[in-house]
Amino acid sequence: MYSIVEPDPVAQEQIAALPDDALRYLAGVLDLIELEPWAGGPQSPSKPDGNMRVMPFGERGLVTYFALEPQREVYIVRVQWI
Repeated sequence: MYSIVEPDPVAQEQIAALPDDALRYLAGVLDLIELEPWAGGPQSPSKPDGNMRVMPFGERGLVTYFALEPQREVYIVRVQWI
């Protein structure tokens, strides 16, 4: 299991601005990221093994995060709801 470190300040603002229904989806995807962060796709297709990952949530959300293997930590850098 990985630890999710306190999100980036910009991500914190983005999370605070999410509609209530999106928060439920976000909670579910964060649970998944804690268990298996590499399940998210690469942020850059040219770096498929890169540690910057993205994972969709709900119908309109996307979480961007770094997965650091040696530390078993995840850093949330952006949370988008379109």
